[in-house]
Amino acid sequence: MPLARSLSMTSLNGLPQWEDEDLPVEDLLLFEVSWEVTNKVGGIYTVIQTKAKITADEWSENYFLIGPYFEHNVKTQVEVCEPPNPAIKKAMDTMKSQGCQVFFGRWLIEGSPYVLLFDIGSAAWNLDRWKGEFWDATNIGIPFHDREANDAVIFGSVTAWFLKEVQFLKSGPNIVAHFHEWQAGVGLILSRSQKLPVATIFTTHATLLGRYLCAANIDFYNNLDQNIFSTSFKNSRQDGWERSTVVCSVKKYDVVTPNGLNIKKFSAMHEFQNLHSMYKARIQEFIRGHFYGHLDFSLENTLFFFIAGRYEFSNKGADMFLEALSRLNFLLRVHKSDVTVVVFFIMPAKTNNFNVETLKGQAVRKQLWDTAQSVKEKFGKKLYNALLKGEIPDLSKILDRDDITIMKRAIFSTQRHCLPPVTTHNMIDDGNDPILNTIRRIGLFNNRTDRVKVIVHPEFLSSTSPLLPLDYEEFVRGCHLGVFPSYYEPWGYTPAECTVMGIPSVTTNLSGFGCFMQEHVADPAAYGIYIVDRRFRSPDESCNQLTQFLYGFCQQSRRQRIIQRNRTERLSDLLDWRYLGRYYMHARHLALSRTFPDKFEMEPCAPPKTEGFRFPRPSSVPPSPSVSQHSSPHHSEAEDEDEDERYDEDEEAERDRQNIKSPFSLGVLPQGKKKQHGEFRN
Repeated sequence: MPLARSLSMTSLNGLPQWEDEDLPVEDLLLFEVSWEVTNKVGGIYTVIQTKAKITADEWSENYFLIGPYFEHNVKTQVEVCEPPNPAIKKAMDTMKSQGCQVFFGRWLIEGSPYVLLFDIGSAAWNLDRWKGEFWDATNIGIPFHDREANDAVIFGSVTAWFLKEVQFLKSGPNIVAHFHEWQAGVGLILSRSQKLPVATIFTTHATLLGRYLCAANIDFYNNLDQNIFSTSFKNSRQDGWERSTVVCSVKKYDVVTPNGLNIKKFSAMHEFQNLHSMYKARIQEFIRGHFYGHLDFSLENTLFFFIAGRYEFSNKGADMFLEALSRLNFLLRVHKSDVTVVVFFIMPAKTNNFNVETLKGQAVRKQLWDTAQSVKEKFGKKLYNALLKGEIPDLSKILDRDDITIMKRAIFSTQRHCLPPVTTHNMIDDGNDPILNTIRRIGLFNNRTDRVKVIVHPEFLSSTSPLLPLDYEEFVRGCHLGVFPSYYEPWGYTPAECTVMGIPSVTTNLSGFGCFMQEHVADPAAYGIYIVDRRFRSPDESCNQLTQFLYGFCQQSRRQRIIQRNRTERLSDLLDWRYLGRYYMHARHLALSRTFPDKFEMEPCAPPKTEGFRFPRPSSVPPSPSVSQHSSPHHSEAEDEDEDERYDEDEEAERDRQNIKSPFSLGVLPQGKKKQHGEFRN
């Protein structure tokens, strides 16, 4: 019987269609401006890169991305070509004639959008004049020593200059300019102050003010409705813009634009499970080397958790995660669980080299593997020759004295007189590192008695690494759970990426992703999305809730984890840009109707919301042991048979598909009681 999803899928499966009218894009130009166009700095790069295809499909040759020029990025990511639009070409020539270097080409990503890159250095001689113009427009001064702010002024000024040249050469007000974050915001302000007839959109992804306030232990979210932060913005807001959007619902905005990904499903439903098994084996090989001499736990009963992202100790929830790990370690030891949890911290920090002990561990593992292969080859030859003679070999003689000596030497090489290292690299100023200091305080030093082991990997993952040769995507697929208990996380791409790969994750109700899932899924935990309440509970209560989630996950059987991964992967349709891109479309429509009301009309309506349908709680076997608690991840055969009887993957997947095909209307809440904050299931 063929699988229900045996065909390759590259689009949404039954999600409600966008009902807004199409724009006459052939008469428009769309410029999307960001410091992270072809320039990977943070999460905005992922937003721009993954959204490019659906935008290019909609706008075709009239879609252009604007960013800064960096030679090393252009060499590897851009195919230089001539602009097809004569107005753009003439505007570039005008700017070049006045000393500003401009580069044009196609970005070598999916969708191959056109990119326009400005060389900031070539235009720096105008910095003082542009600072003066910015002061005249906003009364905001820029310190001369602030390199980042100076670059933003230059970038914004050349962007406004370019838009002015294009608009002068184009017949008719038909330009839409979409600015991302503060680095591009100067261009928006100058465009407005110069009264350019351009429809503008501004999207904020994560404000620096919010990041620093949260890092300083300010009760940020419970004071957003007050004016205590408004003075920082009062001057910069005087010129305004047609549309402002945010990636989560926390403050006054026009449109919420959730971040998506390009979803490509496998032709066979179980393929992502096979990838999980394959990359888990690769991680297990690293663990064998890292814990050599202390490998007294079963890798079959070992779960891999991880946290990844920018190194912001409290904003990313690393402080709460470590405290929860300490409590989880206590629970697993008290209940004498045979489950071991290995936790990876993938957060880049300053290092000066690999840890020698970590490199030695991988060398010892490889040496043991070579020794075992050598002995196995000799053993195989003797066994083969004996069987050819029709004899049963004497197993006591099949290994000679040399073989025994080699194996004893191999065993001796695994002797270790120190604990397995906590870090894979030598950290600079490790005495003041917040993660390492917390590990010292809670005492998670990878002792034999610890059921929770910690590995800090202070660099981005790479398939060329001599330690853990895996790319980030491969590593995520090999893990069992991603844990992101962030305090400040306007969206949260890391749990979204886990969801797309079918890996359960922990998030919070302070992240845009967590709120999005609460709106769309009746019981997120049943689908592998555990949402910690960090807004309406004390830190200790939130930490206890996180500990309960982690402990409950450790009690799941292998069968339950497989079922949960299937459910998690089914949520990936919610995160497809083909669904979420509609909110960017709505923002563009509204910006045009406000800027050019005589040419573009739009019926007044409430801003679109992300509600529309909800995945119900599955009626089959529970994904977590909330009904029947088990101290071991192994169940009896009778229990497995009972689970097979109660759970049908194809049937449940079909129910979810039918559910998401239900009618959809913007701004209408689904029927039934809405789950309140603080109502969670383990």
